[in-house]
Amino acid sequence: MSHPENSYDSALKTMVVLSKAYHSIEKTLSQDMKNHGLNPNAFAVLELLYHKGSQPIQHIGKRILITSGSMTYVIDKLEKQGLLTRERCPEDRRVIYAVITEEGQTLMDRIFPKHAARIQDLFSVLSDEEKEQLIPMLKKLGIAAEDYSA
Repeated sequence: MSHPENSYDSALKTMVVLSKAYHSIEKTLSQDMKNHGLNPNAFAVLELLYHKGSQPIQHIGKRILITSGSMTYVIDKLEKQGLLTRERCPEDRRVIYAVITEEGQTLMDRIFPKHAARIQDLFSVLSDEEKEQLIPMLKKLGIAAEDYSA
């Protein structure tokens, strides 16, 4: 029979291990992005536009989980670097889209394959079966955490 303190200890240990693993992975990937002159938020915006095409600016923050204040800063910086532009929606002038430029597309064509390879390399310590087992567990945990914050 399981004792409540064992379950409590197990949950705490799991949280510590998950947090340490996430931070180690995030640190490695952030350094890769910095080596290409991008911070993680800027890279996330460009990656979204690269894979999904033009996006309303107000939706980008929700998709990549950054605040609207940070979003404005990131969009401004990427625009100054010539990696994206802002375009008003012709049907609704209140909506402004972020659009990746040719220069941004070229940059992502060059760096995204390296980024994807780095992720693949980091996760190569797990078998395909282990990754397939981990995905639903992490989703379940994330959904439960969302329910608590709702």
